[in-house]
Amino acid sequence: MFQDSVWQNTAKTVRLLVVSRESTFLLPLCSIAESNAWHVESATSAWDAMERIQSGLTPHMFVLDLPRGDGDSLHILRWLRRFHPDLPVIVTCSPEDAGYRKEAIRLGAQEVLTRPFEESRLESSIYRHLIGPENGGGEIASEDIEQLGPDSFFISASPITQKLRAQTQLLAEADVPVLILGEAGSGKDTVARLIHKRSVRSGFSFVKVNCAGMPGELLETELFGSERTSSSGSGQAGTGKLQRAERGSLFVNEITEMPLGLQTKLMHVLHDKVLYVPGCDKALPIDVRVLAATSMSIDRALAEKKLREDLYYRLSAFTVQVPPLRQRKSEVALLLRHSMHQLAKHYGLPPREFPLGVLDACQRYSWPGNLKELENFVKRYLVAGDTELPFNNHDSSVRGNGRSYPVDATAGMTLGGGNAEEDQSGPKSLKSLIQTLKCEAERNAIGTALQKTGWNRKAAARLLQVSYRTLLYKIEQYHMNSSESLRDVLPEAQFPLVGAGSKSKAS
Repeated sequence: MFQDSVWQNTAKTVRLLVVSRESTFLLPLCSIAESNAWHVESATSAWDAMERIQSGLTPHMFVLDLPRGDGDSLHILRWLRRFHPDLPVIVTCSPEDAGYRKEAIRLGAQEVLTRPFEESRLESSIYRHLIGPENGGGEIASEDIEQLGPDSFFISASPITQKLRAQTQLLAEADVPVLILGEAGSGKDTVARLIHKRSVRSGFSFVKVNCAGMPGELLETELFGSERTSSSGSGQAGTGKLQRAERGSLFVNEITEMPLGLQTKLMHVLHDKVLYVPGCDKALPIDVRVLAATSMSIDRALAEKKLREDLYYRLSAFTVQVPPLRQRKSEVALLLRHSMHQLAKHYGLPPREFPLGVLDACQRYSWPGNLKELENFVKRYLVAGDTELPFNNHDSSVRGNGRSYPVDATAGMTLGGGNAEEDQSGPKSLKSLIQTLKCEAERNAIGTALQKTGWNRKAAARLLQVSYRTLLYKIEQYHMNSSESLRDVLPEAQFPLVGAGSKSKAS
């Protein structure tokens, strides 16, 4: 069986056999393989590929780049189906040869991609068919995963998200404001990006502003800009996000956290299509589509005067309800694997496999933090795997491979059921204080090590006696970068990385 051991050690053993003569196809594919730590064997013809397999080559994936007008090369699929029926096959062809699609599928190809296509589509196709339905991946068509940006994607592999996707298509064609409702972390930002991408405004900017936790004056400057007076006395307008979104889309997240005075100003912008920059009397014509979102109940927001009624009626003519993750559990396995793939590529690390026990536990979990919680879980799993996570042996947790798998150990949650902690304000406050001190010490230690090594992260990991994976995750967690000031880091800080185990070999 070709796929029996693919995911036992994905990062080291996955081999792709590719039939192609085109460097324009091979170079991007080699780049994809390198980022995923896959090994590529290339053959110039179907005959060459057959000889290699007969000589003992055992690939996990076969990719046939069909030469233009050469339908005869499909004969290798007939041979593979006879001698290696478990080997997944992807065929790529030019638009002129799209007629070979049915024949390729009939002969055993799992998928046929017609050029041109984005690298991400080929990458996701390979990844999906390597997983295989027997490992819980299911038969997911490539069109069910829509890449919206380097770190953003929309998956519609269940009826509820397919309905949502259809709604976004209709709203994309109607150039009107939209109100997006849903729980925190459910993907309202992603839905807004999907609407923008499919609209006529997709060629212009998608700009986001988050109203939560931002003081009113700062939020006003963020949205509407300001007039700064230079030393020469001349006025210079500071561009706000409304202006930066000109001819594009502005996503206003948690609009119920916006002060009512600013809601009034935003209402005037929507109604009059003009913008008044604070400190400047001149009215600027503005053409921007506003997509607003909130995780708060609309009835409660209106009753508590968190949202102006006239602004609500202006926005709510077109409303989208984003479902929580617990209503789309059939997509959890695909979301986990695709998130792992995306994050591994982002951090430059090989992706980890999710054992069936983990997948089963994740399938049962309610995910109160929705997609954001799932993403954080995948980040921790990518860095630590299932050997370094603090597993909880509580009876209610779900076990797999002899272990129980908590999704968020730091929050005290297990996959079997809810919060492990009761609502006790005293212990929670003390725990919060200890956690704050721990994070401060940890960040100082990392900052000092990075400063000493000139931001050589591998050297810093050795200095801190932690794995390279762990350091990368911590740098991302604390939003650290080489250009930030380290003045707040104590020069004498030599704390060991809090919570880290003994020194481990960098991957």
